[in-house]
Amino acid sequence: MDFNKIFRPKVALPLITTVALIFRLIPMRFKYLLGYDPYFHLAYIEEALKAGKWFNFLTIAGGPWGFQVRHFHPLGLWAAPAYVYKTLKIFGISLYNAFRITPVIFGVLTVVLFYLALLKLYGEKGAFFASLFLAVSFGHVFRSMAGYYRGDNYMLFWYSVALFGIALAMEKKHPRWRYKRLAFYVIPALASGFAAAFWQAYYPIFVFLLANGVFLGVGAFLLGRDKYILDGIALTVSTAFGVLIANYLGGKVGYGMLGYDQWLGRKVAEKFSLELTTIKDAYLLFHLKYLVALALVGLLALFALSKFIGDKRLRGITVVVFGAIAVYLLLARFEGLKDLSTGFGIFKKVPISETHPPTFDDLWNAFALGLFIAPLFFLRFRPGKVKVQDFMLLGLVLPSLYMIRTWTRFLFIGSMGVALMAGIGLLELYEILSRFDGKKGLALTLGLLVLIPTVDAAFGLEKVAAQRPFMNEHWEKALTWLGENSNKNDVVLAWWDYGHWVTYYARRSPVAQGSPNVAVALYYLGKLNENWAINRGVDYVIVSYYDFLKFGAIVDTARMHPKYNVSENYGLVVLPMVSSVGALVFRNGGYMVVARPGEEWDVEINVNGHVFAPREVYVEYGDKIIRPNLAPSESDAYVYINLNYNYAVLMNGNAFNTTLARLFIRPENPYELVYSDGGLIKILRLKHPNVVVKRTGGETLLQFENATGTRLGIWGFLDNGTMVFKKWYNVEGLKEFELPPKVNGTVIRYAYAEGKKIVDRGVFRRD
Repeated sequence: MDFNKIFRPKVALPLITTVALIFRLIPMRFKYLLGYDPYFHLAYIEEALKAGKWFNFLTIAGGPWGFQVRHFHPLGLWAAPAYVYKTLKIFGISLYNAFRITPVIFGVLTVVLFYLALLKLYGEKGAFFASLFLAVSFGHVFRSMAGYYRGDNYMLFWYSVALFGIALAMEKKHPRWRYKRLAFYVIPALASGFAAAFWQAYYPIFVFLLANGVFLGVGAFLLGRDKYILDGIALTVSTAFGVLIANYLGGKVGYGMLGYDQWLGRKVAEKFSLELTTIKDAYLLFHLKYLVALALVGLLALFALSKFIGDKRLRGITVVVFGAIAVYLLLARFEGLKDLSTGFGIFKKVPISETHPPTFDDLWNAFALGLFIAPLFFLRFRPGKVKVQDFMLLGLVLPSLYMIRTWTRFLFIGSMGVALMAGIGLLELYEILSRFDGKKGLALTLGLLVLIPTVDAAFGLEKVAAQRPFMNEHWEKALTWLGENSNKNDVVLAWWDYGHWVTYYARRSPVAQGSPNVAVALYYLGKLNENWAINRGVDYVIVSYYDFLKFGAIVDTARMHPKYNVSENYGLVVLPMVSSVGALVFRNGGYMVVARPGEEWDVEINVNGHVFAPREVYVEYGDKIIRPNLAPSESDAYVYINLNYNYAVLMNGNAFNTTLARLFIRPENPYELVYSDGGLIKILRLKHPNVVVKRTGGETLLQFENATGTRLGIWGFLDNGTMVFKKWYNVEGLKEFELPPKVNGTVIRYAYAEGKKIVDRGVFRRD
């Protein structure tokens, strides 16, 4: 058997494509989407297709104000699955399934284009191994697999398009292509520009491409391949055209997170003294005005000096001097650059795993053996071995390594750089080992070529197979019930993780979704009471078993608020039942609760060998919660036992007296329990003067429940967010109010007040 046949493109490309597809389609076996964010994206796509247009003002999100989609992502993020659906629906593919497979399509295309680019840069073996590592790397799979729809998948796809364009230009070596081949750098210009239409944080593609251009020029200068300095210049210029395309598309489909209409964009512009006039994105302007200009000056200087400096050692000294000057100019002029990757410190304070530096376990889960093979890539930089494409790809590798070191979120974006390093590094290892004589050397070499990718694939497959949706039948049933038994303009309070689920399944507007909400955390802890919730228009509050599991994150989030000194010691542990023989035993690590039912319950708590009795115990079974008789205890321990789902919650007094625990175990007025599945999810109605929006014929009526309000504020907005109407009306003694025809606006916000106190808020669309 000719082992080399597997490296031939007609075998290698179908093989790698098939492997990439299989890995990414595994989650199709689930009923539900993965994670949280995809539910918001699908909800908006469904609503837009139902409306027949890509509207901006979404009233089933961002309660009680509504949510302007243009402040989130460019429209391409939602248009892509919609057009995939429109293309595939003739084959009977539903929108739900089209949405699920969209990340697979672009993830696999990324792998294919990566292979085609490296085929031209490194040949058959280098392309095979690097693209295979990318195909099976969980670091790439987990954000490009079925059901997990994320925007960074598009950025890496468009970078693979750009890399293919670079490879086309560098491949052409015949003299007749001397300058014509530079036309291929139009592809990176288009790719970087188009990336801006699909994700709010697309900026790394410009960093990668600019770094590719700079390192390409530097490498060409160091190696005496001076014609490729022109390639570096052309690639750098292409990013300038990419900026212009991205800026144009921003005006059509929405700007990125550093756009002029985003708070972070304005903050960055102020930090760097940028005026967002013609170019309306802070990064794009910074890239064009400073990074491209500085890179071009350096590359043009190298091109000029290449005519006079022939000695490679002197060329090396020149590069070091130029590099030091460039770094000094950037950091001296823009000290804030070092804080840019963390949003000027803002994201350092967010208590979510994605914005923390990765641990070794994170790196191992993402890259497996590729993590250890990757450093071998730098063996390419041996004298006589290194080539200009090696330098060029440092523009991908070095920023990727920096990003990976910074945030767990960047493991996906850095996965292509790691796959490149691992694939080329494995090839370097192969070439070194193949020099050993004898059958043992040959066997070892071939064994490593087979064993390392196989083991890497096995680890990747294990991680993909272990993924499970957070959404489940209990949440679906509860939120569907809420949607069917509440008013369309009602506002819902839930922990932020579940906000997108509220939007999708209940089609109601949550107070918190998509990012940690300090106010909601303070509310759950009892630092903000029901008056705050009423002021926010909250009609329903969701508390759940899953909130107990996230209790530490709730406390950490609440402590972010500068005004509230959340210094209490909150103790809460969820313990699963481990035995019911003779006694009910619940255990989690060093915590154990043993309960023996009877006329007087005997309950013991064991914390790392210290045994004591709880002060109070609550037991839920069926549809009732009882407080059994106990022997008196002065401890600061409280226990909630759920026999429907076989778990217990051990709390200290501070945790027991939080609003979260109180609503779950012993709700009181003004809260009314309206839905419970017996111990996983509970929905409570917050009783207060409430506005119900009704449409009869061509009229819009605002009906008042518990009509104690005296004033009604009405604000009208166009779909683009422009306020066009504002007025307060006297509604004292009224039970309903007909919206006057003179009220302008497609979207209406309202506030119902008793004197100056707001007792209800909400938002709705008139169309």
